[in-house]
Amino acid sequence: MTIRLPGAGGALRTYEPRAEPLAVTPGTPFTSRTVFSAAHVVADPFADVSPDSPAAVDWDATLAFRRHLWSHGLGVAEAMDTAQRGMGLDWAGAAELIRRSAAEAKSVGGRIACGVGTDQIASGSLAEVRAAYEEQLALVEESGAQAILMASRALAAAASGPEDYLEVYGHLLRQAAEPVVLHWLGPMFDPALEGYWGSADLDAATDTFLDVIAAHPDKVDGIKVSLLDARREIDIRRRLPKGVRCYTGDDFNYPELIAGDEQGFSHALLGIFDPLGPLAAQAVRVLDTGDVQGFRALLDPTVGLSRHLFQTPTRFYKTGVVFLAWLAGHQTHFTMVGGLQSARSLPHFATAYELADGLGLFPDPKLAEERMKTLLSVYGVNQ
Repeated sequence: MTIRLPGAGGALRTYEPRAEPLAVTPGTPFTSRTVFSAAHVVADPFADVSPDSPAAVDWDATLAFRRHLWSHGLGVAEAMDTAQRGMGLDWAGAAELIRRSAAEAKSVGGRIACGVGTDQIASGSLAEVRAAYEEQLALVEESGAQAILMASRALAAAASGPEDYLEVYGHLLRQAAEPVVLHWLGPMFDPALEGYWGSADLDAATDTFLDVIAAHPDKVDGIKVSLLDARREIDIRRRLPKGVRCYTGDDFNYPELIAGDEQGFSHALLGIFDPLGPLAAQAVRVLDTGDVQGFRALLDPTVGLSRHLFQTPTRFYKTGVVFLAWLAGHQTHFTMVGGLQSARSLPHFATAYELADGLGLFPDPKLAEERMKTLLSVYGVNQ
C-alpha cells in the first residue's frame, strides 16, 4: 500500500508506509533516570465552542492517555504548556485537569507533577502575582501532586529586575510543603517570557536563576530547562547544588543530555515524550543497564521528528503532538482546544506522519495510514 503526500513546492510524492510498528512492551520502573512526559489534553469534538471559549475537554480520553503513559513507567507532567496552558486551556480548566489527573495517578500508582502558574490573572502587581501563584500551589499540594513552578507571563511583565524574581520565588519556596521543580521556559516557547529572571542576557538570567536555587536548595527537587541550548543546560547542570536535579526540557538535544557525560546527566521532563512515550521508556530501560550506546541507538533517530514538531513557531508544537496521538489511535479525532489544530500546514503534517511512521510509532500502521488519507482528502488530496 502507498499514500500520496504533498512535498516541496506542492507536488505530490508517493510514500510506502511501514508494515509493522516498533515492538515495545511495558517493563520495570526506571532506576537511573526520573522521566516525565508532559501530556496533552484531548478536546471534546462535539462541544459547541469557539476558539476563545473555555476549553471543552474529553475527560475520559484525556485520562486514558495518562494511563497509557503510566503503563510504560513514565511520570506525567500535568497542566504544562503541552496541555495548552495559556493557549486554549485556562486556569479553571487546568485546575479541573489537575484534580482529575492527580486522583487518577493515586488510583493507579502513577507518578505526577503539576504546573503551578499565574494564568488566572492577565497582569498585576508583584503582590497579585504572588497571590496567584499561591492559589495554584495550594491546589496542587492539596491534590497530592508534586508542584512545578512554571514561568509566569504576569511576573515577566511586573518585575523590574532580578530582585523581584528573587523575592517572589523565595516567598513561594519558603512556603512550599515539599520540594518543587523550577521551570525556565524560553521565549521560543512563549514570546511573553522574553527577559525572564530579570535580563535578556542569558548569562545574567542564569546567575539569578541559580541564586534562587542556592538560597533554597532544600525546597528545590530540580529544575526544568527549556531553552533549546544544550551547552547552557550542561553549564547550569554542573553549577547546581548537590541533590538538585536537572530535568531536560530540550526537545532538540535530549538524547545526549539524558545520556550525560563524566560530570553528570539530565533527567527528563519533555513534551516530545508524549508521542515518543513507549519508545522513550524502552530506551531509558536500556540506559538503566549501563548501555549508553544502546540508549542512543534507540533515541537518536527520534530527534528528526522532534525538531520537526518543535520547529518555529515552536509554541505550536502541541498541534503535531495531538495529530500524532490521533494517528496512533489514542483519540478518535483531530480536534484541539482553542481550535489549535489549524496552527500547522498540511506539508508539516505530512512530514510528521512520514517521520513517525518510519520510527514505528503507530501501534496500528494501517489505522494511521487511513487517518492520514482522511486528512489529506479534507485538503483536496485524493488517493
